[in-house]
Amino acid sequence: MGAAQRRVAGPSLARRLEANPFTWLVPVAVMLGVFYLYPILDVFRLGLTNASLVGSDERYTVVTLQAMFENPALLDILKTTAVFTIASVVGQQVFGLAIALLVMRGERRKLKGMVALRTLVLVAWVIPGIANGLIWQMLFSEAPFGAINSVLRMMHVSPVAWLSDPNIAMLSAVISNVWRGTAFSMIVFYAALKAIDPTLYEAASVDGAGHLQKLRFITLPQLRAAILVNSILVTIQTLNTFDAIISLTGGGPGRATEVLSLFTFNTVFRNYDLAGGSVLSVLMLVISLVLALFYASFMPRREVSE
Repeated sequence: MGAAQRRVAGPSLARRLEANPFTWLVPVAVMLGVFYLYPILDVFRLGLTNASLVGSDERYTVVTLQAMFENPALLDILKTTAVFTIASVVGQQVFGLAIALLVMRGERRKLKGMVALRTLVLVAWVIPGIANGLIWQMLFSEAPFGAINSVLRMMHVSPVAWLSDPNIAMLSAVISNVWRGTAFSMIVFYAALKAIDPTLYEAASVDGAGHLQKLRFITLPQLRAAILVNSILVTIQTLNTFDAIISLTGGGPGRATEVLSLFTFNTVFRNYDLAGGSVLSVLMLVISLVLALFYASFMPRREVSE
């Protein structure tokens, strides 16, 4: 009798799951809620308290929120973050597209070494941020072993204060971040270029179009969606970058390279201000959402045929 009941209940359960496929999403929703939604909500809650890592009595207050937004250093840090983010996003997009176009052209001409070129670019992407910062710190070092300055000395050019000059340190941080993040943009653009119909280029060649005209009127319009999606991902990734900067410059000299993510890290783990760090984390989240919505507004819309 029990076996018969199980045979009847088995198909019934399967039919119920087929009728309501959202049931399969319940475990995923629970995992996302525990590991993503709850921490986000808790950050909002902590931002309205005076919580500290040193164990003081926690109480709800808006004093922390007011103090963080009245901090005179916040405006300069936001400006630094904007410069770092814009320069990094533009640099990664330009170099990623250039490498993707180079690889595509080499594959069309069946040149050897294209796989090695893609692999070489991807090596930079898999290097951890801390290691990336240390590598570039050795390259930019003003000590005798600094690789870049050593080459400049061999060329009888004066060494450059890559990390100690506030006007140059940001450029060094951008170069380091672009070098590491270009591989991701290259992958996105390479996949998008593969999806472009080759007959478009063939028709353009018949009409006498040159390489720049093909790039302007065929490649870039066809890559519009990929460029916007990549911009969203690269922007969010850059806004959250602090490991490469903390190992490269530590935010210095002074605060010349202290971006918002590093400022948040220092607020929590150096000043032990958990509430203040939560406020800054919420600010980073809001900035990321606003920029994502801004990019999404330029996404091409599909017309629904009636």
